[in-house]
Amino acid sequence: MALLLVALRRLSLAILSALHNVLLNAAVFTLDFLYTLSNLLTPDRPLGHVVQKGHPGHGGQWPQYIPPSPADSRCSCPALNALANHGILPRDGRNISFKELAHVVRHTYNFAPSFCFFVPNYIASALGRPYASGRFDLADIDTHNCIEHDASLTRVDSALDPHQGKIAAPLVRALLRSGSGPGGNLVRADLSRALGRRRLESKRLNPNYSQSFVHKMFGSSNGSTLLTIFGGRVADLAPLLTEERIPDGWEPRVRHRLGLTLCAFNATVLPVELGIREEVDGSLAAAGAERYGSCPAQGGAAMGEAAMGEADGVDGVDGAGEADGVEK
Repeated sequence: MALLLVALRRLSLAILSALHNVLLNAAVFTLDFLYTLSNLLTPDRPLGHVVQKGHPGHGGQWPQYIPPSPADSRCSCPALNALANHGILPRDGRNISFKELAHVVRHTYNFAPSFCFFVPNYIASALGRPYASGRFDLADIDTHNCIEHDASLTRVDSALDPHQGKIAAPLVRALLRSGSGPGGNLVRADLSRALGRRRLESKRLNPNYSQSFVHKMFGSSNGSTLLTIFGGRVADLAPLLTEERIPDGWEPRVRHRLGLTLCAFNATVLPVELGIREEVDGSLAAAGAERYGSCPAQGGAAMGEAAMGEADGVDGVDGAGEADGVEK
């Protein structure tokens, strides 16, 4: 009888939890849609005033950058690490509340309130912690296939190096040199090519490679942040990705009054993901088969070498170009 009561209680809690999540997400996406409409109907914030007065970075004045010490907690996300390196999040990257994360990301990078609740709430849920009262260290995010995923554009796979706070400099250099937009800036097609190349390379090098649809979308979302919030501008992305530093004078390239919504963001994420040729030409499906004596995967080793090979610094970059319709 006791076992039956426990089973019934667990079943009822699971049903209530699922219902709560459905209603919560419905509310978030409804608000997000309304924020998107509001952004369309209201003027953007003036240049130089995207970060509001009273918040770090207003007028392009960012708090002092201090590189992390070995004892500090860092993760696989350059944008979050940069917040800690500038002291906008705790410099040691520890004991951060999910609500604090939402607030800081909202006012630093100008994501919409709906976005800034949805993502930290997802992280809290994935870590099994309550959003309202839970806390985390930045490195906690790197639980494999929670938010961290294989085939990152800036990190080697965790199976090859479990320290995901470590920048993979050859990967970053290859990405920064791959822009085909004005002044060498990144555009959507560049991110699709880079993600496809990394997935091929990762699957060939990592016997434990795994990417569900969700984690592929995470990869495209991470890349799309470079195109939206940072406008694809290599001059701004170079310090962010190589030093995890926000450059002096920078402000978010999305100037909407209510920030970048989930709806608007996905207008970039989906074309980036759907433009990955390797997902449909058979090369990704065949990658890694050579480890077991099968025929080599399409594309050969050259593609992997192009991504991982040592690259020179990014020289002569003009950050004045535009990417994906983001205003100068």
